Amino acid sequence: MNRRRYSRVSGPFREEPSKRRTFVALHLLVASAVTNTKSNAQEINPASSVNRWAAPTNANTPVETDRSGYLDELVLENRRLREQSALATQTEADREDPEAIPPQPADAPDESNTSVRNPLIGDRAWFHRYDPSAPPIYVGEAACTAFATRFRRFLTGNNATAHIPRTQYVEDESIAEASTANIQWPSLQQARLLVKIALRQVGYIYHLVLHKSTLEKLEEIYRTEDFECTVNKCKFFALFAFGEAYAMRAELSAGSRVPGTAYFARSLSLVQVPPERTSITHLETLLLLSLFSYYLNRRHSALVLIGTAMRLGLSIGLNHNIPETQLIDPVERQHRVRIWWTIYVFDRMWASKMGQPSQILDEDIHLDMPSNVSPAQLHGDQFSDTDYLKANIELARIVGETTAKLYSRRKYSETFLQRVQKLLKALKNWVETLPEHLRLNEEDLELNRKPISSLHLAFNQCVILATRPILLHLLIKLSESNRTSDISQPVLTLGEACIHAARHSYSIILTKWINASLPVFGYFHAHYLFSLALVLAMASFLPIGSPSDLGAFETSVEVLRYMSENGNLAAAEFYMNLEQVKECLDRYRGMTTTNPHTSTSNPTHARIPSVESTPIPAVSTGTAVPNPSILTPEDEPYPLSMGTGTAAVPGFTTAITFLEPTMQDFLAQSDFDLGLLHPVDTFLNEDSFYTSQRI
Repeated sequence: MNRRRYSRVSGPFREEPSKRRTFVALHLLVASAVTNTKSNAQEINPASSVNRWAAPTNANTPVETDRSGYLDELVLENRRLREQSALATQTEADREDPEAIPPQPADAPDESNTSVRNPLIGDRAWFHRYDPSAPPIYVGEAACTAFATRFRRFLTGNNATAHIPRTQYVEDESIAEASTANIQWPSLQQARLLVKIALRQVGYIYHLVLHKSTLEKLEEIYRTEDFECTVNKCKFFALFAFGEAYAMRAELSAGSRVPGTAYFARSLSLVQVPPERTSITHLETLLLLSLFSYYLNRRHSALVLIGTAMRLGLSIGLNHNIPETQLIDPVERQHRVRIWWTIYVFDRMWASKMGQPSQILDEDIHLDMPSNVSPAQLHGDQFSDTDYLKANIELARIVGETTAKLYSRRKYSETFLQRVQKLLKALKNWVETLPEHLRLNEEDLELNRKPISSLHLAFNQCVILATRPILLHLLIKLSESNRTSDISQPVLTLGEACIHAARHSYSIILTKWINASLPVFGYFHAHYLFSLALVLAMASFLPIGSPSDLGAFETSVEVLRYMSENGNLAAAEFYMNLEQVKECLDRYRGMTTTNPHTSTSNPTHARIPSVESTPIPAVSTGTAVPNPSILTPEDEPYPLSMGTGTAAVPGFTTAITFLEPTMQDFLAQSDFDLGLLHPVDTFLNEDSFYTSQRI
């Protein structure tokens, strides 16, 4: 048929009405006949088919009416047969290809377009290899270990490279065995010491208990010898666990078990989950147990415990302001407010580390932010800094949005770059509005109190979480062609932001390691070190990176190794994972330097230097103390703060990511610009790399 005679614009044909009706009738007849012949959706009786297609006419029916009704029947029948044929075809395709993507509504965004979707998100959820004896374990895309597997797949070129299973954690059997041991209350002097250590190490980072009231309750228990109260025993045994974790060395005789495990196990065995009527003390205990679960690398247990705390908190309306007439005591009112917000922070943070969704929407929270209690002395006795807690809450909110908007399979009308831009704007506002006393002392990193450095490490991790998919995309694109002109400026800018955040976290953590102030058994420093090491390993391949980044990566591996040997279970897991990454890096460097075609066409790979790891001595005390004569600032890839009053890295601050002119340009671009000027920075072929997981 001559294509010049008709064109389709939103359905109708550009023809005269009479000719169009004739053409439609003929077209429908042919299409119906073909469809009716090919379709095997149902068997059609020939006799009934003849009757169905015959035009109903009689002496009193006008010819035009007959034709009109006949055409209407053809249209309806053709539509019905087409739907049946499409359904049969789709069903057959689903049987042949389980990966097939179901059709989406017309108004839904095209998720196959990587300008809309995170390049790390495939069409299927990711699981460990199936074990018939236990349900498969879900691997969240936002998890750092999942990102490490993505990176290893790129290095090996093997789409079947499996996720490394988590084996370095205290197992259920060990917890059950420890819970049956005869764990008694320590002496009063020891109990005081353990509780004060716990309050000092974790009580000023998170609001878990009232400080003065908790110490007074401890004195009361020993004075009255009321040791059998289950509620008090659960709470204080959980506090004793933290005290031992920060005061003692690894229990090598018990299989390198983390100190405090016995107290934790006993408290966990006594806590009632779930009670019909909860109490604030019960919620305090759940918070303590959830946090300590990370010290045992029991991330799933931590998530379940905080989920229980969240639901119990909702049952007593913690997400709402309580009338003052019902709770007059200002300390108890503020304690209630802060317990909820700590649950909120844990929910967002824990979910982001495992790639899980948050449990509650921000729209469902109708509670005031934390505030100061008068007089100031009363506030100081019971609570930590209010501004610090509010900054933590706001950062947790951004982390929750990052996990939902970048690592979930929800449908968004905004492009991926638009969502990243809004998240970075929120982070920029966070760092710019941070109160002065919460800013990092860049002149001497070691002078920063633990809560301050922890806050900035969490901020850097959020920047990394929001930008590292772009960094991996950049690495893959440049491996295909080293011409940076093929990469848009926003992609280069986001890659630089990711590297800046990783380098800054590296300087903070390594300064603490050198000055023996890095906790041995904590989870989060090991996690941040693992996350930044992956970024620095990728940066060493890129023109926006530096050869020094590879040295920082290898030093990070060494620090994790010694933390692991001292009993840190999370560090042991991350060290094993980085060892696999390091092997892949070595093989990849060998391939790119020995293959003349690869090294010639892709010099960004050949430029990777060979950096020897700097040896760091192991220690067995509660903090790691490297020998300064072996590890000096000159040995380090970046200048570090050694308490000399000089800046660790000149001009290198938490906010440096947002001071770059290219970043300011990126944040200033409108949604229109990001949606149209950079619509398809095609990330990866999902079928060949991300969705063919086979695990």
